[in-house]
Amino acid sequence: MTTVTRGFLRGVAAGAAGTTALNATAHADMAVRARPSSRVPDAVMSELADRTGTAVPGDDRERGDRLEAAGALGGTLAGLAVGGLAGALRATGVRLPTVLGGPLLGAAAMVAADLPAAGLAVTDPRHWTPADWASDAIPHLAYGMTAHATLAATFRADEQDRRLGAPRPARRPSLLRAAALGAATGCRSTAGLTAVALRSRRTDPGPARLLARPGVRTLHTLMAAGELGADKHPSVPARDSAQGMVPRVLLGAAAAGTPARRDRAEYGPPALTAAAAAAGTALAATRLRAAAARRCGSDLPGALAEDALAALLAWLGARRR
Repeated sequence: MTTVTRGFLRGVAAGAAGTTALNATAHADMAVRARPSSRVPDAVMSELADRTGTAVPGDDRERGDRLEAAGALGGTLAGLAVGGLAGALRATGVRLPTVLGGPLLGAAAMVAADLPAAGLAVTDPRHWTPADWASDAIPHLAYGMTAHATLAATFRADEQDRRLGAPRPARRPSLLRAAALGAATGCRSTAGLTAVALRSRRTDPGPARLLARPGVRTLHTLMAAGELGADKHPSVPARDSAQGMVPRVLLGAAAAGTPARRDRAEYGPPALTAAAAAAGTALAATRLRAAAARRCGSDLPGALAEDALAALLAWLGARRR
């Protein structure tokens, strides 16, 4: 299933296509009926500027040009926003047939454009003539049908890619597990990858198959045990230094990326999430251990508590779906 973020971005692209269709339909109507362009967007921007105390620079002509441009930009942003919202809703499973979705999307864009104008008393739809309604509704219907068709096409291509074996989008549970693995790695650099090795199987695809080998798994276990002892030694590089931070960030990304590859999901977002969690936890744990040392008179209690936290986070993060 497409992520909400990706659905929103696809909706913005669909909104751009719909806005192009809206403008083309409106301009065609102006050409056929020789009607002037609507001054409502300009008036909305002028009213907003007056009410917020924003000065529009220039003489009357320059001020009018700027307000006209601002009105056009406002309409474009409204079209992109409505499309983005529709894409996000579609990503969550709200899917309507074109005969319903297109008109509803056009109606939403029409409300987004007309409601601010009515609220600012720039226009009153109750006094519109049938021709006024038609000149507003038909372009917005073109927006809705075009945006809906674009959304349906992009989501259909995504579903076809998934049937062909493309990686699934990273979902919230996988990102939470990645954050846990990254946080564990920030505490103990080998904790996350060792936990993944202990949970891996020889039948797993990708790097997890290598980690599941007995020799590799034993090596990771020995390295983790060695770090538990070495971490308490004063000669260990500080985590806020490059020598201490860079390995944690890289190992955190590897620890989160391996289960994602194993589960045939996108591994970029989990790896980035784990890298950020590793960096943040490493810095936070350094300060908490220093505070515990000042309070207890020794670094050992804080270090042991950090050992337990790293083990818990690694266990939670390495759980299989």
